[in-house]
Amino acid sequence: MTRTRLEILQWFALFAGPLAWAAQHVVGYGMSEAGCHVAGAQWGLDVATLQIVVAALAGAVVVAAEGAAYAVFRATNGVDRDAPGPAGRLRFFAQAALVGNALVLVVVVLDTVATVYWLPCSS
Repeated sequence: MTRTRLEILQWFALFAGPLAWAAQHVVGYGMSEAGCHVAGAQWGLDVATLQIVVAALAGAVVVAAEGAAYAVFRATNGVDRDAPGPAGRLRFFAQAALVGNALVLVVVVLDTVATVYWLPCSS
């Protein structure tokens, strides 16, 4: 794999998961607010179902980012952890993305459970 392709995968692996969670959180907040007001009630949308769909999309992006991180990690297998230059940076960011995306996936699941289980207007 070329270095340019590895760098693109590296940045996707590092930033796609957290950005997907941030988008899920903001869109989920908007859906919860819309479901609790008269204007949103007129649409007849099931907010819990929409929350699950958005979470599934965010989760898919996080899993894809984890796969990209793993691909970069495997491609830089022979690189020492303290190697200078682009190869060492690729390996370091791939390791950071592997750990970070696993944590972000947990956050996506917890955010989904919280928004589906407790809607502000249902209590």
